[in-house]
Amino acid sequence: MRRLTISAALALLAAAAPIAQSAAPPSAMRSLRIDAGRLARLDPVLQEFVDKNQIAGVVALVLQDGKPVYDKAFGWRDKEAGVKMTTDSLFRIASQTKAITSVAVLMLMEEGRIGLMDPVSRFIPAYEKTQVITRLDDGGTQIRPAKRPIAIKDLLTHTAGISYGVGEEVGEMYESKALGPAAGYGWYLADKDEAVCDSMERLASLPFVAQPGEAWVYGYNTDILGCVVERASGMPLDKYIADRITTPLGMKDTYFYLPAAQRDRLATVYSSGPDGTIVRAPEGPRGQGNYVEGPRKSFSGGAGLLSTARDYARFLEMTRNGGVLDGVRVLSPRSVALMTTNQSGTLHSTTGLGFGFGFETVDRYGASGLSSVGAYRWGGAYGSNYLVDPDARIVLAYMIQQMPNRTDLGQLIPTLVYQALTDPPKTK
Repeated sequence: MRRLTISAALALLAAAAPIAQSAAPPSAMRSLRIDAGRLARLDPVLQEFVDKNQIAGVVALVLQDGKPVYDKAFGWRDKEAGVKMTTDSLFRIASQTKAITSVAVLMLMEEGRIGLMDPVSRFIPAYEKTQVITRLDDGGTQIRPAKRPIAIKDLLTHTAGISYGVGEEVGEMYESKALGPAAGYGWYLADKDEAVCDSMERLASLPFVAQPGEAWVYGYNTDILGCVVERASGMPLDKYIADRITTPLGMKDTYFYLPAAQRDRLATVYSSGPDGTIVRAPEGPRGQGNYVEGPRKSFSGGAGLLSTARDYARFLEMTRNGGVLDGVRVLSPRSVALMTTNQSGTLHSTTGLGFGFGFETVDRYGASGLSSVGAYRWGGAYGSNYLVDPDARIVLAYMIQQMPNRTDLGQLIPTLVYQALTDPPKTK
């Protein structure tokens, strides 16, 4: 699939109008250092994925210094209906929601309403005393009290020991509380006819899988933080994010549930079949989801948002720019630095990757392909992905809707972006 010859007909991509103006002083602004001809290598690669029926469609957007240097759509938003993918298509971004909720927490920290070392029980009393399940040498299990209270910082770094209810030790217990994989992949809450705080209070009665601060465990952490935001701000999570983050940043296409007038812009979910080609996903929690029709009550801070590549890139550009975009300051530069540097030691990885507050971080050159030291990234269950590289001054956001996703686009797209850069990376 990768032995492609780039057609001589591929013209250099013209620089488009900026999405955002950087607040950096003119002396800090250097000329763009990206070879548009090499960046155009993305075109035939992405088109071939579509032609071979390995994805239905994709939107890829690259910013450098806030200006789009690549902004294209390939394939189909709904293949069966013959609707083509467009750059303004809407996508379920799942765990990309975590970064936005984490920013909300840091905003409240800056206002003195939340402390990083505050116990979660300050906002959700049910977490005052939690339990941890451990496997014994004889194969049995034992439930013991947690050694210490879970802190806000533990949730931001996914070191609270809280999973998505996976594993035979806890699966049935989580299912009995309408949580975990039996309830739509665990992370999926859009079909719940209750507020997220109700779900997260019920979660506190279940045992977790590691002691606070002793392991990196991916799970409901950011959904709990969504409830914390509600309690600390006195506002529903959807309203807080809209009023304080998305509306000020001009993110007009980011929602927890889709307005009826926008439903035709929502990309269809597909699955990678056994032979690697796509199959249309079913309706319901394990497929298309309840983002248009449904209770519209649960605002999942961990996986609930829908957005476009352009909207999400605005959010990412705000972080790359030290917390400000187009004159709107969301966070201080120090808080952004806190979020985008490793705060979890080697608990997340021993291979040069770390985890900050909502972002995976690159601490060693080569730990994540061609990414510079200081880059940060994450993605969502439906196959969407993003990357911010402050050293290269780039933001990358690409969107597909595929679950499970068995393609290697997560490695391929960043590589094809980085190979177009003409300056050496930051390696230390």
